[in-house]
Amino acid sequence: MSATSPPPTELTTSARLRRVPVVTRTQRGWLTVLAAMLLFDMADSSSFAYVAPAIRTQWGLSIGDIGTITAAAFLGMFVGSVVGGRLADRFGRKRTMVVATIFYSVCSLLSAASTGIYDLALYRVLTGCGLMATTVVLLTYVSEMFPSAKRGRVQATVSAVSLLGVPAMAWLSRWIVPMGPSAWRAIFILGGMGLLAALVSVKVLPESVRWLESQGRTAEAELVVAKIENEAMTALGERLPAAQAEALPPELSPLDLISAGYLRRTIVLCITLSLAISAFYGFNAWMPTLLVEHGLEPSQSLEYTSILSLAAVPGAILAMLFVDRVDRRTAVLVIYVVIAALMLVFGLADDTTVLLGTGLLITVLLQASTVCVYAYMPEIFPTQLRALGAGLGNGAGRLATFVATFVIAAILTRLGYASVFVSLAAALLLAGLTIGVLGERTRGRSLEEISAVAEPGKSGAGRPAEEDVTNVT
Repeated sequence: MSATSPPPTELTTSARLRRVPVVTRTQRGWLTVLAAMLLFDMADSSSFAYVAPAIRTQWGLSIGDIGTITAAAFLGMFVGSVVGGRLADRFGRKRTMVVATIFYSVCSLLSAASTGIYDLALYRVLTGCGLMATTVVLLTYVSEMFPSAKRGRVQATVSAVSLLGVPAMAWLSRWIVPMGPSAWRAIFILGGMGLLAALVSVKVLPESVRWLESQGRTAEAELVVAKIENEAMTALGERLPAAQAEALPPELSPLDLISAGYLRRTIVLCITLSLAISAFYGFNAWMPTLLVEHGLEPSQSLEYTSILSLAAVPGAILAMLFVDRVDRRTAVLVIYVVIAALMLVFGLADDTTVLLGTGLLITVLLQASTVCVYAYMPEIFPTQLRALGAGLGNGAGRLATFVATFVIAAILTRLGYASVFVSLAAALLLAGLTIGVLGERTRGRSLEEISAVAEPGKSGAGRPAEEDVTNVT
């Protein structure tokens, strides 16, 4: 084939899946299982924040010690994001999700048996590894297995349900932790309940159609797509629109993420998430400890954070209203700018009403922005590199948060409570500008169209080659 010849085309199963305009009964079943898996994931990832004050009191730990354990989890998350993403691209989305969920659940149970700072830090590293591998692969799976026009809302639905794990863990901690010096161990046991979701997912979830297709396993993909098509036609009472043949994707390797076409996307995603996730966890993971340092009693701190956690689910629901209507990069930019302003108010407030009011707004908007980012991450990379690309960006954010935990501890110790929030506001503002100015447009475009780039070495490399890709959304 000559250098100017168009790439070969084929009517693929993924093209047929994309033309389905509704979420079918079977897909709703997948959605339920995925939401449950992410619910346990979210609950476990927030568990240490709520038990940290009790552990600090029982073991006589310093702020720096709490920072070390918190940072340990994020170091594990970095490894889990990258390794989990690569394993999912190599061995499949479903298999990686199930194994990662079992792994973090077992490690959470081990955390409950820890006897000191060092073994607890080790268990949190391993737990974080499994947690983030599950999250990255699950988000990739959602982006590949649901209608293009509803990707954002499906991600928002999964997030809304899963975020129930955050207030659930907060309120359970508020009830359980005061029961005794070692009652905090029960919270880690609850974090191990992801084992139940993993067992159900083995029976209910199929492998990703796009991944099967990329591996040449078209017969398996055909069975899944045919079932969805039949359900959609039954629900609509009419035939589906014709699917169009599309250009077959080129062979890619992990190195392509740091070469011409995808380098800019990888860098922008890594910078954005490094700043944004550091600020997100700087607010959420440190909140109970920060409020105690601000003068509240540990029980008051847990009460405040429990109330703030209730805003997490409304935040994800709020995102449903605009996530598929506004370009994701623009939505994230606007939300981050607003949160940055609220962070400054929160950090300087002494009045309880102002503290709670701004805290609730920050929590709502942080979760709304998370839905947008979660939908955006896997969209900008091709199927063969989708999980790894999302994992690299997410992993960079976790690695940055590992460093940020020590920075926050130092700022809190040397400059005080308000300075922490000034720093978090600055990080969010920079994150918003990065993705808003340099990020990829994704609204109204198929995954294939978004992930297509100009040929390396040619003018426009790194930009979407929209004129060369058939839009089958």
